[in-house]
Amino acid sequence: MAGRLGNGSAPSTRGATVSGVVRAAGGVVTRGGEALEVLVVHRPRYDDWSFPKGKADPGESDEDCALREVEEETGLRCALGEELPSTAYTDAQGRPKRVRYWRMEPVAGELEFQHEVDDARWVSVDAARSLLTYRRDEELLSGFSDAGA
Repeated sequence: MAGRLGNGSAPSTRGATVSGVVRAAGGVVTRGGEALEVLVVHRPRYDDWSFPKGKADPGESDEDCALREVEEETGLRCALGEELPSTAYTDAQGRPKRVRYWRMEPVAGELEFQHEVDDARWVSVDAARSLLTYRRDEELLSGFSDAGA
């Protein structure tokens, strides 16, 4: 999978907004061919299972945000693949939030739970559908199959 690589830097400010909407980005990290697996993370603060994602820094592109957040939360440096459908919802502070996602493939690093994550698992697409907390995350898997998407 060709794509841009994350740079591993971690700017100090978070929560860039456009027209009052909180900008965030993340990735559906995949591995395997015939037996496709996706990476899901557990965040103890929300006690939820989701895909790695986070808020954009001011001036940061959504693509760079997605790569940075995946690396911060999982220890994996990834290549950016095709863009997946975005999600939109109201965050815990009552603000509108939009999250853009990309399919990603790891190219370096080792899986380690970091930055707001206390567990991460490689699971089949079907297992991910059962494990994910939010329907909006389950819908991101609509184009994936366990036979390789």
